[in-house]
Amino acid sequence: MHKAYILLGSNRGRRKDYLKKAKRLVQTYAGTILKESSIYETAAWGKTDQKAFLNQVIVITTDLAAEKLMQSLLDIEQQLGRIRTEKFGPRTIDLDILFFDELVMKSKLVTLPHPAIQDRRFVLVPLTELSPRKIHPVYKQTVTALLKKCTDTLAVIPIEP
Repeated sequence: MHKAYILLGSNRGRRKDYLKKAKRLVQTYAGTILKESSIYETAAWGKTDQKAFLNQVIVITTDLAAEKLMQSLLDIEQQLGRIRTEKFGPRTIDLDILFFDELVMKSKLVTLPHPAIQDRRFVLVPLTELSPRKIHPVYKQTVTALLKKCTDTLAVIPIEP
C-alpha cells in the first residue's frame, strides 16, 4: 500500500463542486482518502489574468504504482471536462501528485516529488496544515521549513475547513 499527497485545484465553473466530484472519483478509481486539508482560495499562479483557484490537498492510500495513479488522475480530469489548451490556463480540475511515499523519479508521465512544491504557497499552506513535519525527499526539509523560505507572495486564504 502506498501513500500519496494529491493537490486538487479548480478555477472554472462551480469550483467547490469540481473539488467534491474529483474526491469522489479519486475514492472510486485511485485510492482511499485518509485526510483532507481546508479549501483555500488563491489568485492564479503563472497566468494571472484568470479567475482565482480553489485548492486543497488530500492524502490517500493506494495500491496503484505512481505512473498508474497519475494516469488515473488524468482520466479523472478528462471525465470532469478538463481540456488542456494552454499552460497554466483555466481548468475545471487539476490533479497533481505532490508526494508518493518517499519516491524520487522522473518519467514521461510524472515527476516525483512534484518539482514546484517549494515554489508555491498554494501547495505548501495546505500541505503544512495536514503534515507539518513531512520531509521533502529531495530538499531534506519539512514542508513547514519550505513554507517559511517560499518567495511566492500570493495570498492563500482558507474559505472552508
